[in-house]
Amino acid sequence: MILRSTYRQAEATRYLRPNGAWDVPTLDHLLSSHRPATGLAVVDGVVRLDAATLERVVAGLSGGLRSIGVRKGGVVAFQLPNWWEAIALFRACWRLGAVAAPIHHQVGPAEVGRMIASLQPTASFAAAGMPLAEHQGTIGVRSGDPHFDTLLSGRPVAVGIGRGADVAVVLFTSGSTGHPKAVLHTNRGLAYKARSMVGAHGLTSTDVALMPSPLAHVSGLLNSVLVPGAAAMKVVLMEKWDAELGVRLAGEHSVSFMIGPPTLFLGMMDVPDLSARAKTLRVVSCGGMGVTPEFIDAARQGLGATVKRTYGSTEAPTVTTCTAADGPDRARDTDGHSVGDCVIRIVDPVSGRTVPQGARGEVLLRGPELFVGYGEEAQTREAVRRGWFATGDLGTLDADGWLTIVGRCKDVIIRAGENIASAEVERLLELHPGVRQAVVVGCPDDRLGERVAAFVVGDGALDVEECRQWFSAQGVARFKTPELVVNLDQFPLLAMGKPDRTALQAQAARLAGVGN
Repeated sequence: MILRSTYRQAEATRYLRPNGAWDVPTLDHLLSSHRPATGLAVVDGVVRLDAATLERVVAGLSGGLRSIGVRKGGVVAFQLPNWWEAIALFRACWRLGAVAAPIHHQVGPAEVGRMIASLQPTASFAAAGMPLAEHQGTIGVRSGDPHFDTLLSGRPVAVGIGRGADVAVVLFTSGSTGHPKAVLHTNRGLAYKARSMVGAHGLTSTDVALMPSPLAHVSGLLNSVLVPGAAAMKVVLMEKWDAELGVRLAGEHSVSFMIGPPTLFLGMMDVPDLSARAKTLRVVSCGGMGVTPEFIDAARQGLGATVKRTYGSTEAPTVTTCTAADGPDRARDTDGHSVGDCVIRIVDPVSGRTVPQGARGEVLLRGPELFVGYGEEAQTREAVRRGWFATGDLGTLDADGWLTIVGRCKDVIIRAGENIASAEVERLLELHPGVRQAVVVGCPDDRLGERVAAFVVGDGALDVEECRQWFSAQGVARFKTPELVVNLDQFPLLAMGKPDRTALQAQAARLAGVGN
């Protein structure tokens, strides 16, 4: 693999100074040094872990992992729901200087197979029923396999090893080219991001986070593991999202901080007596498609909290948002401003030249929190151009540095916070014997942001139910399955003979009743 910096040497020198962006040795150091010995750290159903217990678990599991051959730089893969064991695995990896590689719990067998082939992990862990559990050598978690419990009782490792520049995490994200990309993050980049977001959100040790976002997502990792650890605050995990349960947990645990896509909060707002049951909710940060000014207005009223927009990606976690010092209008109408050292540039997608202030263009980013490359060198070279990460997103930047995302250069659908590559879904559809050609677009949805809409040319018999069966048979995550299927004799074409995706998106919106 090839690692590429998204910073210049002079910037790196500044980051490494005392109190600079990278003035934290490792994630293990950050998370171990900020937590008092008492007070709850993690709530997972009936399991309650205080800080001292969590430290003992991490130390023991670190020794257990070492006993099965995990060393500095080795990869540990795991496919788990939002369980405390996932947090323990993250932290044990970092203590050993190893690389944590979480796999989304909804990813299907075919994708898991490709991921494991690229990761070549030293050790693998999975819950029963997960595709990774079927791979040889995978250790079961909460599955009756005593091996994991034995590892928890390993010879304690109290002092972490590793360096800030070491890769700490591999996260997978869908790209516009199809198969999920392996995104590499360092200790120092994620440690900086955790500290900066604690400040941006105004969090302290008295706050409590409720986090249903998958821990294999950058949002779940950042806001369930890193930010709570850096702020020494409690996090309440949810194995899967249920609005009624979420409201109940928010009341029981005095939850004050949440982050997620609009669909999550719209569900909460439908729960009776929300304001009385979740009255401690203070800060809500929301990203993804569907975060409109109208949604922000409704959420502020319905949730009784400060609700703000945010922008980021797996490669560039939460690079813009608003702080308490910013006015509510900017938090409503824009995606925020850089809250740290990240630099934003807007360029013409074709020429690469910087566009005039306020003009629409592709968003480029550079800064200390960005990823350092993909697992495949060609992908890294394409995405990182002369030290800038080309996001594929379209946006505008005003004179004061406020960013507004207006669209995407890439053909990626964002459904309830999940990135879905149109190319991947199209390829799967075109494997179906009744489909000759497929075009997949995002269809606007009030709750999910977007749904997957498929336009196909073939024998005319494909429908949603057949799609479900076909995608299930291919071992693909359920959220990638088209929810609208339209059979056509031919596609509308652009002058160059390519399918007119804009026209198909408009047709999908009409069929879904959007704008009627």
